[in-house]
Amino acid sequence: MAVKLRNKLGIRLILMVGVTTVVSIGALSYLTVQFLRKSLEAEVERHANQLSETVKYGTRYDMLLNQPDRIHELINNMASQPSISRIRVLNKSGEVMYSSKEGDVGQMVDKAAEACYACHAANQPLERLSIEERTRIFKPDKGDSRILGIINPIYNERTCYEASCHEHVQAQTVLGVLDVTMSLQEVDFEIQKMELNITIFAVVAIVLISVVIGWFVRRWVDRPVSNLLNATQEVASGNLSFTIPIEQRDELGQLARSFNNMTSKLAEARMQLFQSDKMASLGRLAAGVAHEINNPLTGVLTYSSYLLKRCSHQPEMQNDLKVIVRETLRSREIVKSLLDFARQSVPKRNPADIHDIINRSLAVVENQLNVNHVQVVKNFNGALPPVHVDSNQMQQVMINLIVNACDAMAAKSGTITISTDLKSLSPQGMMVVKKAECPKRHSLLDNEVRFGGRSSIKLKIRGRGESGFLYLDALYGSHECRSTLHDPLEKPDDVACPQCGTSLIDRAARCPECGSNVFSVTIPGRGLFQVCAKPGCHWQKWDAAEEEGVREYAEIRVSDTGSGIPKDQVDHIFEPFFTTKGQKGTGLGLAVIWGIVDNHSGKISVETNPGKGTTFSIQLPVGKN
Repeated sequence: MAVKLRNKLGIRLILMVGVTTVVSIGALSYLTVQFLRKSLEAEVERHANQLSETVKYGTRYDMLLNQPDRIHELINNMASQPSISRIRVLNKSGEVMYSSKEGDVGQMVDKAAEACYACHAANQPLERLSIEERTRIFKPDKGDSRILGIINPIYNERTCYEASCHEHVQAQTVLGVLDVTMSLQEVDFEIQKMELNITIFAVVAIVLISVVIGWFVRRWVDRPVSNLLNATQEVASGNLSFTIPIEQRDELGQLARSFNNMTSKLAEARMQLFQSDKMASLGRLAAGVAHEINNPLTGVLTYSSYLLKRCSHQPEMQNDLKVIVRETLRSREIVKSLLDFARQSVPKRNPADIHDIINRSLAVVENQLNVNHVQVVKNFNGALPPVHVDSNQMQQVMINLIVNACDAMAAKSGTITISTDLKSLSPQGMMVVKKAECPKRHSLLDNEVRFGGRSSIKLKIRGRGESGFLYLDALYGSHECRSTLHDPLEKPDDVACPQCGTSLIDRAARCPECGSNVFSVTIPGRGLFQVCAKPGCHWQKWDAAEEEGVREYAEIRVSDTGSGIPKDQVDHIFEPFFTTKGQKGTGLGLAVIWGIVDNHSGKISVETNPGKGTTFSIQLPVGKN
């Protein structure tokens, strides 16, 4: 179900960051405006105080000489400046003695008014005031511009109370005050302009930061999370091949990489489960069918054998009954082989002596060997260490190989030679690729074309305007391959996945032997399997296999002097239901052998010379696996 817009993580992050940005920049802008306002007002106050001091000291001499005309002239000249509203001199009683406005002279100020409150808060003039206490900002009338007023006390001096023209006593400290008022209209205009500029800057900054943060949140958070959500929905619908494009190296990129690995593992597990279930179903079906067929076959064999004994005087009927008995026995062998094939299981490995297993197997088939006049020669290596194997399954392998060798010499007596040896073998020629994928995780293994019972790696090749398929032996180090093209390519233009067409050519790598292109196949959990793309060059590299290094293997060779196997049938002998014995064979014996050896991480191969004999070689790793 789609996530509502307001519930999307990216939208919520953008809103949260946007609100935080608005609050932060808004608060910062407000504090900046207040700071600048106070700074500007403080500068105006300082200027007003300097002006009042200038007026005070400029009129001092004229006041001592009691020259009111000069005082009025000086005050009027100073007040003519555009920023000064009014200059007044008040006596201690609040009477206006001098003013830049003629109508104010002689009037009494309201001591309780805002302009006089600082000096007459206690109904008495204060003697000492700080500059902050001497300054006031007020509006004369509603709607008028603000006015800044500053009062400057005029103190009684020696020259003042000793002058013959004055009547001030020495005890009187303050004679009056100088009141200067200045219009703050221009200051308020600058403050409004500053507030507007800061507001515009804040809005632009908020929008720009929100857009940038929104873009990065969408790129780094919303899109990866949406990809993860879509991927989970695809996986939930059963599409385990869906992958997330990895564009980042942060935690979300690692999460996407882990998700892809998880789906890959799930796809492998599902395929294995499906294959296991299919094989289990096939095994149950085979076992059930074999069991149901075996019962009537037993009845047919019993009664036909009984009738065969009773009709010894009827040769014609006796011949027909012999055919029935023979074919019934062959059907029972087919049923037995089918049961063996269906019952393949994971080997229960324990340390075992290969020689003991071979000797027990020879004891089981001793009578058959004697009847066919077959001699057995044993060339055992006494220093062969114990091998971790399932003894019962390996005994089954040896019995089948010995019986097959005996059947190959049914028309004449011969010799079976069983040899054991200890060999140190490199990964090349021993390690088998059991899983191969393209970058989009499509399987490249093909069970239709096989090499020595092994699946092949199927690839699509293109060149000279045509395309076809190339099948490689999955055995590491093997140079066997087959192509569907009539004329092999000297140098393919591309090697790709047969399902999706994704190129497997590694453009960053070159063959160290011939310098040609190299293509890479992904081995899940085991790295890359690299192969030179040039036909005829046998360079291969599989780091995971090479890391295991040279290992010791117990080798068992079973050779006969029989008729051998035709060359065109060698690649098919390990396939189920393929037989070289005609109506006498079931075609399951060697398939069972191959499965058991493969489950033991071993390798089985065949060498044959038609008319001279066949040798089967088995290599089993020494030590635990």
